[in-house]
Amino acid sequence: MLKKIAIDDLRTGMYLHGLCGKWVDHPFWKTKFVLSDPRDLVKLRESAIEECWIDSSKGEDVAAPVVEAAPVVAVAATAIAPAPAAAAAPAPAVSSTAPTSMAEEVKRAAALVSQSRAQVTSLFQEARMGRAVEAEACLPLVADITESVWRNPGALISLARLKTHDDYSYMHSVAVCALMVALARQLGQDEAQAREAGLAGLLHDMGKASMPLAILNKPGRLTTEEFDIIKTHPKRGHDLLMGGTATPPIALDVCLHHHERPDGTGYPFGLKGDALTIAARMGSVCDVYDAITSNRPYKKGWDPADSISRMSAWAKDGQFDTMVFAAFVKSLGVYPIGSLVRMRSGRLAVVVEQSAGQLLKPWVKVFYSTKSQMPVTIELLDTGDAACNDAIAARESNDTWKFPHLDELWAGRDALAAAANGR
Repeated sequence: MLKKIAIDDLRTGMYLHGLCGKWVDHPFWKTKFVLSDPRDLVKLRESAIEECWIDSSKGEDVAAPVVEAAPVVAVAATAIAPAPAAAAAPAPAVSSTAPTSMAEEVKRAAALVSQSRAQVTSLFQEARMGRAVEAEACLPLVADITESVWRNPGALISLARLKTHDDYSYMHSVAVCALMVALARQLGQDEAQAREAGLAGLLHDMGKASMPLAILNKPGRLTTEEFDIIKTHPKRGHDLLMGGTATPPIALDVCLHHHERPDGTGYPFGLKGDALTIAARMGSVCDVYDAITSNRPYKKGWDPADSISRMSAWAKDGQFDTMVFAAFVKSLGVYPIGSLVRMRSGRLAVVVEQSAGQLLKPWVKVFYSTKSQMPVTIELLDTGDAACNDAIAARESNDTWKFPHLDELWAGRDALAAAANGR
């Protein structure tokens, strides 16, 4: 049975189910375990956390009765049982990870993207100057990104994709962090595990900080010699993280192995099959997706839906773990937010949000007629609704149409401006 108690009432033998408050105040990466070490109690009581949830069915119970209620969990807003009519009880606090609408989360995510850009830029600059990377300093940012993805995965992931080639190296880390969190969630991991995966995503490319800028920013194809230098960045990043303190093993693993492939064609070691952890396989998929959908110095990013289609073919060829890739597609949708699609009616639309449990039937905004070759009144359609009289027929490439306002259609002008703040 789950019970909410004060930190001071905790004792060894209790099963700690969850900690209340901000993640930055939590003294542990994990929160679900039996308290067996008195030193853990000391850490909790010295932290800023005041309350927690215990599970008395898995550990010791409290000696005195406490108020029982269902906890607010990461993936859904859980209602607290109402007080009796005669009692005037204040409304319960809303969880920081309670689900939100796409429109609401895009506003929050836009500010977070701008904040993330400044923090990760500073992180890379410090590493470029030869200073050790302290993973713990990244925890507040990872916590904020995780909370955003937990509330609504589409918002931050989609905004982080809209980086310019000038800030690619920095914002790529933010995007992979968010993608790793969403993928971890889809794979059934809890919020604490997702934060670990997110930290690994944020730090996976730290080796790029030791690469020559002339190679990183080269506007054309790399020579064989230049690519050989780039292929050293996983090992260099691993060395940077080893030079810091308290870098979790998963972050070291993903940094060193995110360019390895299940078929053995990756680098730096050519590992394959069971030699690759699930975390490394996750990092590989997330890294590639953001790379091919982003504008780079030498190419324009591909459409999200087209990228998913191409990666599907690569997964069949052995470049990605098929189970991990399938979960990745479920986390984003077959037509990710921002994808340009053709409707059966002949109209064009942009995907604005996913429909729960319906990978092929997202929400779209119709805005253009291919028959009249003219814009039409913008219409929001839930293609998963049985009453909807239109459906997606195919992907489209904006390389052909060159619409300048696709991102504004799904994100809104204000959110795009806020996300770009600080560039």
